[in-house]
This record gives sequence, C-alpha cells and structure tokens, in this order.
Amino acid sequence: MRICSLLPSATEIVAELGLVESLVGISEECDWPPEVRGLPVVTASRVETTRLTSLEIDRAVREAVGDGRPCTRSTARCSRHSSPT
Repeated sequence: MRICSLLPSATEIVAELGLVESLVGISEECDWPPEVRGLPVVTASRVETTRLTSLEIDRAVREAVGDGRPCTRSTARCSRHSSPT
C-alpha cells in the first residue's frame, strides 16, 4: 500500500496505525512523527505562513478562496511518487 498524506493530522494517524513505511509523500506542513521529515513533499502552501501573522494568513486564504484560487500547489516531486501500484 502507498499512502500520500496531505494533512499533518492524517500523517499522524497513519503513523499511529503503524503505517509510516507506506507513506510515499507528505505536505510541507507534515513534520510529525520525526521519521516522516525526509519523505518527498508533494504539496505546498501558496500562502507564506512563516512570514505572516495569523490574521494575515487568514486574510490571504480568504482572498484566494474568494477569487477561486487554490491555497496549495503540487510540487514537482508529486508526479514521480504518486502513480498507483
């Protein structure tokens, strides 16, 4: 089984189920448990969350959603690791 987790909480659930070895990709925010940190990042936020305050992040996300723009993007590594088996 190959699992690609796009949410940090989902990554943690996969790990708790003992399936870390099945993970083939994660989002850039997935950093727990430590053993997932070296996995390919397959999605990234379009909002620069490290430089903005919570209010600025909220405004940026609301603006993007209001304009119909996605808040995340696929990374170049996504296609190499996401083909089903």
